[in-house]
Amino acid sequence: MSSLEELKKKSSEILESNKSLAIDLSKSILSEPETGYKEFKTNKKIYDVLNSLGLKVRNNLAVTGLMTTITGQQPGPHIAVIGELDGLPVPGHPFEDKNTHAAHACGHHIQIGNMLSTLLALNSPEILKDISGSISFIAVPSEEYVEIEWRKEQRDKGSFEFLGGKQELVKLGIFDDIDISMMTHARGSFSGFGYGGTGNGLVAKFIEFRGKSSHAGGDPHLGINALNAANIALSSIHANRETFFDDNHIRVHPIITHGGSVVNQVPEIVTLETFVRGASIEAIKVANLKVDNCLRAGAMAVGAEVEINTLPGYFPLFHDSNLQEIYKQNLSNSKFESKELSHGGGSTDMGDLAHLMPVIHPYVGGATDASAHTAGFLVEDYDLAVIQAGKMMAYTIIDLLFEGASKGNEVISQHKPKLTKSEYLRVMREFSNVEVANYNIG
Repeated sequence: MSSLEELKKKSSEILESNKSLAIDLSKSILSEPETGYKEFKTNKKIYDVLNSLGLKVRNNLAVTGLMTTITGQQPGPHIAVIGELDGLPVPGHPFEDKNTHAAHACGHHIQIGNMLSTLLALNSPEILKDISGSISFIAVPSEEYVEIEWRKEQRDKGSFEFLGGKQELVKLGIFDDIDISMMTHARGSFSGFGYGGTGNGLVAKFIEFRGKSSHAGGDPHLGINALNAANIALSSIHANRETFFDDNHIRVHPIITHGGSVVNQVPEIVTLETFVRGASIEAIKVANLKVDNCLRAGAMAVGAEVEINTLPGYFPLFHDSNLQEIYKQNLSNSKFESKELSHGGGSTDMGDLAHLMPVIHPYVGGATDASAHTAGFLVEDYDLAVIQAGKMMAYTIIDLLFEGASKGNEVISQHKPKLTKSEYLRVMREFSNVEVANYNIG
């Protein structure tokens, strides 16, 4: 049997000899970005690479997801390494799809690359003979919570139940036998790695105010102005911001997606989308009730009708401390700088998995300093973001599954899941709600 350090060195050498495969895949995915549940070209690229390696692939999971599994010589824990398939609409991004405006302005293309790097580093008899357990590599769809109206339509048609890909895969049972999950996300604010920290969860809301049309110049008194109802609702939300506790990290950021049809007609239909984010499920529930009151108030003020469609979003993110320490130790033994992160206001469905099993979701640098989800966000250092990030995950997995998977079993036995799968699905479905309130007294 090789020593732990010998095994890690071998895995690094194997990856280095094949690293162009992972970098080339990342850049190919960057060149043809797709949004959630539409990642068919991305799916095929990954499938072709996995197939070329002689791996058995489970395909078309939650529409466009796929996975493959490698197994050590001895039984043990089942670890998932995750990458995300989708981009999001970012007009003006240098690698945007000119028709859909989709772009990888959050770095999901390098997630697939560093996931493949981890696979390449571990998928060798020299490595697998000395580990106990199995590792699944799962490319998941639809992490970016965008195009809500389209996804709602697809959900209503039965294409999927949940708007987030990991959520749908949980429902489908893909994570039923997974003991630990991990993935590495891109970030532009540093040149090494970031670990730890927490993140917001969210619920999504699609709102339609319904008034009554009339001539805006000649007969405005005969109409009911849905845009006025929406503006009052937005002002009411702003008036509630001082009531949000700082520690709950509440974020409410609505947009008007349709504000009227023509300027000389009183707006009859006005639609909004918003997230209600927070650091805990309870904080999200309270803030969501306040937002609903504000939406009703806008409709009530002008005698309009409002339909409030609330959709389950993502759970808050946190990390398993024991698992994080193992990852952190590998960072400390590397040449790269690393730092512990604090709370972040964004959201990811990796938070959903964190409520079910031990999870880490570290970040790797190598991107521009521009904010994610903007046209300026570009990955520049592919060796760091794809190859070195893959090594850190491979080293962590070797630590977990070496010597009868003693460390992996310790992480699993000491972790106390916040929810069972059935409890998780129940909470998700409780968030899903449609309310219609009509205040028209005419």
